[in-house]
Amino acid sequence: MLRDAVRSLAEAKIAPYAAAVDEEARFPREALEALVANDLHAVHVPEEYGGAGADALATVIVIEEVARVCASSSLIPAVNKLGSLPVILSGSEELKKKYMTLLAKGDGMFSYCLSEPDAGSDAAGMKTKAVRDGDHYVLNGVKRWITNAGESEYYTVMAVTDPAKRSKGISAFVVEKSDDGVSFGAPEKKLGIKGSPTREVYLDNVRIPADRMIGEEGTGFATAMKTLDHTRITIAAQALGIAQGALDYAKGYVQERKQFGKPIADFQGIQFMLADMAMKISAARALTYQAAAASQRVDRDLTFQGAAAKCFASDVAMEVTTDAVQLLGGYGYTRDYPVERMMRDAKITQIYEGTNQVQRIVMARNLP
Repeated sequence: MLRDAVRSLAEAKIAPYAAAVDEEARFPREALEALVANDLHAVHVPEEYGGAGADALATVIVIEEVARVCASSSLIPAVNKLGSLPVILSGSEELKKKYMTLLAKGDGMFSYCLSEPDAGSDAAGMKTKAVRDGDHYVLNGVKRWITNAGESEYYTVMAVTDPAKRSKGISAFVVEKSDDGVSFGAPEKKLGIKGSPTREVYLDNVRIPADRMIGEEGTGFATAMKTLDHTRITIAAQALGIAQGALDYAKGYVQERKQFGKPIADFQGIQFMLADMAMKISAARALTYQAAAASQRVDRDLTFQGAAAKCFASDVAMEVTTDAVQLLGGYGYTRDYPVERMMRDAKITQIYEGTNQVQRIVMARNLP
């Protein structure tokens, strides 16, 4: 029922704008309004804060179905979870009550600020600092590759509070867009997901109350890693949706397209490509849903499961979308057909929330 409801909404309210959102590299305002109106923008927020209280699998299905028609739009529910999960996992009751209630109501999106110009895969090498000043902290630094920056009202920011302790000297904070000293760089000019702005976040003497720290001082990095264990599964879901959308379109196309007097779907070479695409998507879906169940239960092997789902599903998305472009031939290579956009969008799923090379390191260190 959930899948049917989200698919109907996505096809009616999000799909019609997907090409224009990509072409104009503009934020998918229509998608945000539709998702908020149907309480699908942040389904993971617990019921006690006014949220839908969806479990990890339901959240995956929402993201998957939105990504099937528009990857940029699927980053609204995905990044709202990424940005707010540190508060849910480690924040005080006061922080949860304040920010989760606002998020659930649709009063602002939540972004996640971990990466920096010189701290990508080596996130512990960050330089952004937070210095205690009475009952406040003062933050200074630059965060890079921040999804939905400028559009989101709230930001979970990781900053160094004790440089001598490396990862154990990093703390997490909630920063608001309206805080003095917060500004944003120009939107990055990207290969795909063009409707989701990616910008630098500048923190220039941003003074925030000490009670906006998420958890204890020095626990920020651990919270960040724990968050990624859960949210990598949302990237797997996004990849899955993109791949499914590409397969669905290609399947329809090959039945219509005639060459040599018959639909190209009648050729065994085409049939084998479609069979492989569908098989890989089914395997990715099984792995992703299994990881979502592990996330819900917080299984001991969650770190492995999350990394495996993200890595496998994103590799599948890249393969499937590339094959979809091939199946459409010259048409697939043009912007008149959606598979070209899907192929560009798929690429980022192999990179963000930890590159697939890093996922393999994570898996090797956490073999079940």
